[in-house]
Amino acid sequence: MGGRRTLLTGWFSFLHGEITAGDTLALRHVQAMLDSAGIEYDTAWSPGFRSGALSLDTADPEDYSRLLFICGPLHGPQIAALHERFAHCYRVAVGTTTIDPGDRAVSGFHRVLGRDGPGSLRDRLDLAAGAPPEETVPVTGVVLTGGQREYGRLRRHDRVAETVTTWLAGKDCARLEVDTRLDAGDWRHCASAGQYLSVVQRLDVVVTDRLHGLVLALRCGVPALAVDPVEGGAKVTAQARVCRWPALVPVEGLDRARLEQWWRWCLGTGRELAERRSLEFRARRPVG
Repeated sequence: MGGRRTLLTGWFSFLHGEITAGDTLALRHVQAMLDSAGIEYDTAWSPGFRSGALSLDTADPEDYSRLLFICGPLHGPQIAALHERFAHCYRVAVGTTTIDPGDRAVSGFHRVLGRDGPGSLRDRLDLAAGAPPEETVPVTGVVLTGGQREYGRLRRHDRVAETVTTWLAGKDCARLEVDTRLDAGDWRHCASAGQYLSVVQRLDVVVTDRLHGLVLALRCGVPALAVDPVEGGAKVTAQARVCRWPALVPVEGLDRARLEQWWRWCLGTGRELAERRSLEFRARRPVG
């Protein structure tokens, strides 16, 4: 018969699935409902997303009497396989999309509460909209360059990019890749300086190895954690000195501890200094 617990699954459970913000917020909504009802449950995660967490491979079907599949389209062999492995469970799909009612992925559920087609959730707000509030995190602009070949043997850009991006991947922040290069024909790029500045103004912090990544962040009153990617220091270091901006890491001293130190400073007292620099920049007159 299986245990009394409920297993929560979704596309976030499959190694070859897809994990979206909407799916995980829909999951949070369902978890909150089960918590309030005192219903015991486990969540199965893709090992590619949460290594070491409970997965479909490590979950013992005999521990569960119910299986919920949350959000996303119902189709394909991965969902059909759930019906076989958890055949003894009462299986419900909630907040899902039905592509083909005849697909075993759909018909294998005892009940489908869909967000389109037949189902009791059709005329209700999507589950993700009603999820519990998420904690606000810093919105971080990442402005890096893979070019600047003119520095030759002194160039350490690859090392900087690898260290910085690996470090950022472990930070609880919203990362936004921003390129100072303009392109009027590519929607992925800003087409004017004004567009670029409009993006930067909305950030909490900028992490950059570019001179203009630093200067334009300060122009907008946004603190910049700058890394000079050239051995011995080059234009990023020179401009940080001109701007009297302390959050600079030379490539020779680049490590996680140094990045963490300046990250905390930028998100603390660095904001006030960046705003002062912005006012100073705006007060300057063009040199004629």
